[in-house]
Amino acid sequence: MDIDGVLLVDKPKGFTSHDIVDFVRKKFKIKKVGHCGTLDPMATGLLVLVLGKATKIQDLLMSEDKRYEGVLRLGQSTLTQDSDGQIVEEKPVPPLSLEEIKKVFDRYVGDFYQVPPMISAIKSHGVPLYKLAREGKEIERKPRLVHVYSYEIKKWDSPFIHFEVLCGKGFYVRTYCHDIGQDLGCGGHLFSLVRLQSGNFKLNQALSFDFLNSLKSPEELLNHVLTLPQVSRIRRQ
Repeated sequence: MDIDGVLLVDKPKGFTSHDIVDFVRKKFKIKKVGHCGTLDPMATGLLVLVLGKATKIQDLLMSEDKRYEGVLRLGQSTLTQDSDGQIVEEKPVPPLSLEEIKKVFDRYVGDFYQVPPMISAIKSHGVPLYKLAREGKEIERKPRLVHVYSYEIKKWDSPFIHFEVLCGKGFYVRTYCHDIGQDLGCGGHLFSLVRLQSGNFKLNQALSFDFLNSLKSPEELLNHVLTLPQVSRIRRQ
């Protein structure tokens, strides 16, 4: 049967975004399935899938703002800028005050430039950077203009900073944590990450992977797919 619409999934840790796309495509025999914004394997949370004719609005949905909840681990810089990567440098964490931390976070509000990490899906001459990185190659990356609307520091428990950030498209939370760690003088990396929201789609609307796996047929899945008219109404909210 033809299924056209948007499916919201709470991606578990350890899966790539493509793993979830491939799972849905094969299990429910849907020819066209895509996702609207990559989540790294170490990250969890909202993954927006487009099915069938909804793939035509994939780029539109991918460009929407996103909200994340993360933990920055100070004192350790890693190869991938997150907790999946090899530690390449360790420094003692100074006795930072919350005010000192906020001053650095304040530098990363509004428009600013980020240098994308080598471990990313950005392509150089048609080859994803992460493939070049696996070969031990380092390619010069052009800084990209990104935008942070707001942030909130939820908790400071050295060496961990718990934060929430609302950002525009093309923003790397890994690089955000890396850069803030460098500015604080001790380095840092993204320890954990949850995507809470993408556009007007929210994590509490998403299906768990276990529930998705329990569905037996495309007909059962259809009950949980947002139709294109529903998607249009949600985007206008």
